[in-house]
Amino acid sequence: MTTADLILMNGKVTTMDPARPEAAAIAVTDGLIQAVGPDADIMAYQGPETRVIDLRGQRVIPGLIDSHTHIIRQGNNFAMELRWDRVPSLADGLKMLKEQAERTPAGQWIRVVGGWSADQFAERRLPTIEEINAVSPDVPVYVLHLYDRAWLNKAALRALGIDSHYYEPFVSGRLERDDDGKPTGLALARPNAQPLYALLDMAPKLDFEQQLLSTKHYFRALNALGLTSALDCAGGFLNYPDDYGVISALNRRGEQTVRIGYQLFAQRPGFELDDFRRWNDLVKPDAGDDFLKCIGAGEMLVASAYDFEDFSYPRPTLAPRMESDLRPVLEFLFQNRWPIRFHCTYEESAHRLLKLVEEVGRDQGLDELNWIFDHGETISPATMDWIARLGGGISYQNRIAFQASAYEARYGTDALRHVMPVKKMMASGVPLAAGTDATRVSSYNPWLAIHWAVSGKGRGGDVIWAEDHRLSRHDALRHWTAEGAWFSRDTGRKGQIKPGQMADLAVLDRDYFTVAEDDIADIEADLTLLGGKIVFAKAAFAAHAPAPLPSLPDWSPVAFFGAPGAAPKQAA
Repeated sequence: MTTADLILMNGKVTTMDPARPEAAAIAVTDGLIQAVGPDADIMAYQGPETRVIDLRGQRVIPGLIDSHTHIIRQGNNFAMELRWDRVPSLADGLKMLKEQAERTPAGQWIRVVGGWSADQFAERRLPTIEEINAVSPDVPVYVLHLYDRAWLNKAALRALGIDSHYYEPFVSGRLERDDDGKPTGLALARPNAQPLYALLDMAPKLDFEQQLLSTKHYFRALNALGLTSALDCAGGFLNYPDDYGVISALNRRGEQTVRIGYQLFAQRPGFELDDFRRWNDLVKPDAGDDFLKCIGAGEMLVASAYDFEDFSYPRPTLAPRMESDLRPVLEFLFQNRWPIRFHCTYEESAHRLLKLVEEVGRDQGLDELNWIFDHGETISPATMDWIARLGGGISYQNRIAFQASAYEARYGTDALRHVMPVKKMMASGVPLAAGTDATRVSSYNPWLAIHWAVSGKGRGGDVIWAEDHRLSRHDALRHWTAEGAWFSRDTGRKGQIKPGQMADLAVLDRDYFTVAEDDIADIEADLTLLGGKIVFAKAAFAAHAPAPLPSLPDWSPVAFFGAPGAAPKQAA
């Protein structure tokens, strides 16, 4: 019997392995799960060099897998962003802006980019540009609300040279102007969020070394929430390979603490096929290693196939040219065996997209491509069956939890009760996994998404789903663990605590299966392992913690206020 490198014992282990759903102890060797079982059986793997950790009866789960997020982009920006994810009132949010303005140095901006909703505020309303200008008259501020609007204060407009003579180069959306034609600072997406992203992209960026540090801190925060893997969907203004230098450097140095499978997102409307042809010469699907690998193309394949989910605005209809734009891209990708994923919010969009996927796939083949349909808030059971028949999987997220009141106001209470029909997706038998779509709409905190799936509640406590539409705690967790492996083409290699799989797991600070329902949103990890290596530890396991990271700059909002999974410096 080979002795183990590490033994975790005296725990409540949820394995997500149907053959052995529960256990007490785990043996780890060479980064893999060696054995799982009762304490007495696993302690037989102890040798003179084996490290043994007593879990003290705490709940253990497989490391969480976010099947749809924008982790690479967020890592580059994390240190600069002020988080409102759990702020209870608008007054508190404005107070944070004011305090941050007092410590932000010249040349830096304050930015609040996603993860919050007016529904969570006691006031149940959005800020006004007047309020933002009042708390920060001299320091540039950018505040993004979902995909529908952003506010730039007067200092930000001055910094960007935006005045009454400013020419708006946006595809759609606009800057609000007063009666004299002067921009007020409110930018609106109608419905395309391109102007919101373009304005944010004009703000100052961190240099390369600062982005490295920012990304390390972001990964540490994710580890503190029990997350060990993510599928990165790139996003607007993240160009390959230019903007992938930070994650590539961390990978080369062995400093990556979240496994990433990334897709490539076409950035140039009208020239998407050129982008994919160029990328096909640079990288191939599955190129990389267990920590960083390319897994396909998407979530935007062509700009005309993108239906933004701004539920405060009428549903967009995909452009008539969508099929002619998308067909040659699909033909090229399928011919070269690239898995795809595509953003699709509405049933009406899904029909046109799936018809084309089926037509092109009939000629080129979809077998073993593990292609992904993303979002699907309003899709029907027939569409779910269609996806399953074509060999696709569905990645769903909790975006609706941030927009419940807007959706109800537009479509009615009955429609709200049936939006994002995960239970029906499960019944279809389609491969199904969960994610956040963080961070420009939702929070990166997976436990907020799991809480929504179990409780059926929005961010303000609004009831979205009737009880029979809600998920069991086991099913919600399964979509964040075992089911997520299919989406990164890692079935049988991760997502379960099972012999032979990668030793990615989290020891939770409270028992997910027994805590009060609303306490699920507050769960964190006390200990997180990636490939058998401890990447985060606190509380009873603090003695096992990895070396602390170099501190973020004192002006960083994360350093002062903290963020999900990241404690503020003064509380550390």
